[in-house]
This record gives sequence, structure tokens and C-alpha cells, in this order.
Amino acid sequence: MSSHPFTEKNKFILGTFSTNCSGGMTVSKLEDRWKANWENNEKLAHLLDEAGIDFMLPIARWVGYGGETDFHGEVLETVTWASALLAKTKNIQIFATVHTVANHPLVIAKQIATMAQMSGDRIGLNIVAGWNKPEYDALGLDLPNDHETRYAYAQEWIDFVKKLWTTKERFDWNGTYFKTKGSYGIPTLDKMPPILNAAGSPQGRAFAINNVNYLFTPAIDLERSKTEIADLKKQAESEGKNIGVLTFSHVICRPTEEEALAEKKRVLDNIDEAAVDNLVNLQFAHAHSFPHDLLAQIRESMALGHGGFQLIGTPQQVADKICALHDAGFGGTTLSFFDYVKEFPYFRDNVLPILAERGIR
Repeated sequence: MSSHPFTEKNKFILGTFSTNCSGGMTVSKLEDRWKANWENNEKLAHLLDEAGIDFMLPIARWVGYGGETDFHGEVLETVTWASALLAKTKNIQIFATVHTVANHPLVIAKQIATMAQMSGDRIGLNIVAGWNKPEYDALGLDLPNDHETRYAYAQEWIDFVKKLWTTKERFDWNGTYFKTKGSYGIPTLDKMPPILNAAGSPQGRAFAINNVNYLFTPAIDLERSKTEIADLKKQAESEGKNIGVLTFSHVICRPTEEEALAEKKRVLDNIDEAAVDNLVNLQFAHAHSFPHDLLAQIRESMALGHGGFQLIGTPQQVADKICALHDAGFGGTTLSFFDYVKEFPYFRDNVLPILAERGIR
């Protein structure tokens, strides 16, 4: 199976994140917050595709975070969402975010292979091993307390998926978590789709290095990030692997810094406090995606952009901060906006040209 062109890009890649979820990445009570309906997602996809943005990445959610707005309570399911967007676009890579525990390998293998065929291999896979206990409760499943079990399950899951993508003959799968007879996954794939994963625990990092093209990690402190990225790449090299490291960012870009800071204040003055509390508490309780020693410091950032790196200011300032991410060793970042459709065109027209001039796009 040949490598995928997406994984061979030699530029700083940009995508969007969480446009399929109500509120996007901002835990706000404001009436003009992001509406995650199909009309908005389709509009945005066309804008991104025409602007040369590299990918769109959704969040898979089964229940929201409560509060007055039930942040992320309304969600477009990611495999369906990806399939529809692929049919509406021409160049952009669209990822499906998939919980291993909620999706059988044979079903996902077939869905991804189908979307690869219909889109010219523009489908990608974002693997979630699971951390959010209320979602497990909603699915009637038990959340394993230890990361060893979660990632042992995820490892067998992706091994099964990849065998289905590359094997035309029937086979029996006799694993710890899956036991099947006569499985096969035609159509197989010519190119392995780009695969993402966000993980912070040692077990999660080991899983990512062995199985995916890109690891997501937050950029809370760039000096810390430089060391973290260097260590990850060194660990990957010792395993004979190559892994890109991506992060996620939240954009408030305006003609003046004062305007950008005023918009930040407007949003923070209207956050859904209860939903933010629930989001932060769940991250503390179950997730290792955020370093726990820093999580308490970033409650404001969680409200503003789900903990993403803040790209706030003028086009020049925003471009400077994106270049700082690049200089720290990140291979790319997702972008979120309070209103993606309304705000992306200004970013496109005023930030992307600066990044092109500096040679990272």
C-alpha cells in the first residue's frame, strides 16, 4: 500500500476543528455563537476548499456538557458528516472521528474504504480510544479505569481495521476483544488514509507513535512544547517511525488589537460557567490529553476555545503566533472561530498571504 500525499506535505498544515458541534470550540451563551447545522458546515467547506485549507476535523460527541447551553449537545455524526462533505468538495481532506468502543472495525473499515473510493482518497481517520465517562454511560458501556486496557483495545481495533483494508481473502480474527469468522473488507485501499490521534498518557503516546501519522497535543507553553515535540520525535525514531505533531488553536483576528481584545472580552463575559466547569472537571477526571499540572491555569482558555492556543490580535500578530507554533516544531494546527463562516474570510484574506510570504504555506 502506497503512502498518502497528505502525509507528505512539506508545509505547515491548517484545518478546522469542531464545526460539527454546537458552539464549535467556544463555551458561550451568546446568541450569535456557532450553529453546527449542515447549512453552515457546507458553506464553510466550500470556503476552505477554495482557499486551499488542508483539512476539516470533527469531534465525535454523544452527549453534551450541560450548563445553560448544553455545550456540544447538538452534534452532526462524523462519518455521515464526512461523507456528505466529501461529495460537496474537490480538494480538501475530510476526517471522520471515530470512537473505537462505539464502532466495529469491520464497519469502519468498509465506511472509510467507501469514502476513499468516492472522493479520490480524501478521507482521513481520527481515532479516539475513549475518556469521557458520561458518553460511555450514554452508550451503556463501562469505561476502563486504566489506560493499558483502553489502548490495548484500540491497538487490536486498528490492527483489525488495517488487515481489512489490505486483505482480499476471508480470514478469522481471534483476538482478545474481537473474535470473528470469515471476515474480509473489499474494497481494499491503495493508499493508507492519514490517521490522527490525541493522547497524553505514556500508553496513548506509544499507541500514536506506532499507529498514526499525526499526534495532537495542546500548545499551552511553547518552550514546553519544543521539548515535548523533540522527545516525541526521538521516541518515534527509536521505533523506526516518523510522526507529525499537530495542535489546535482559536482565532480572534481583527484589524486592530483593541478590536480583537474587545471581542475576547465579549465572549468571556458571556461564557456558560456550568458547562465550562463540567468540561474542566471531566478533563481532570478521565483525560490525559491535557497536562494536569497546567489544566487549572487554562480555565479561561477552555471557555474561549476549548483549551486551544490563542491566536488573538491583528493579522500580523496572528501570523506571528502561527509562525511561533511552526518554530516550536508543530507540523500544523487546527483553527476554530467563534463563527467560522463569518470570520474565516478575513483570516483567509489577511493572514494566509503573510504565511505564504514567510514560506510556511
